[in-house]
Amino acid sequence: MPLATAPRLLAAILLAIALSACSARYQTPTAMGGDDDDAVCQSRGYAVGSPEYVACRKDRDVQRSAAISRSDRRQRDLGEYMLNHPERP
Repeated sequence: MPLATAPRLLAAILLAIALSACSARYQTPTAMGGDDDDAVCQSRGYAVGSPEYVACRKDRDVQRSAAISRSDRRQRDLGEYMLNHPERP
């Protein structure tokens, strides 16, 4: 490899690493607070394995899924709006 192409290759690798940091799309929404489901359900007084505990964990999972779906829908709607209205920045 010629010595002149090494800086370009290094710059391309660094750019790829920097851009990959932006690709973390599916993270827990901040509205959920990032709480530990187990700790939250136990703090409500539910014993691990009880029907109430299982329902609590399921409810938290449903809430998280709904928040992610809303976030995805808003992102998709924004993209469609930007495509349909190129005159507005």
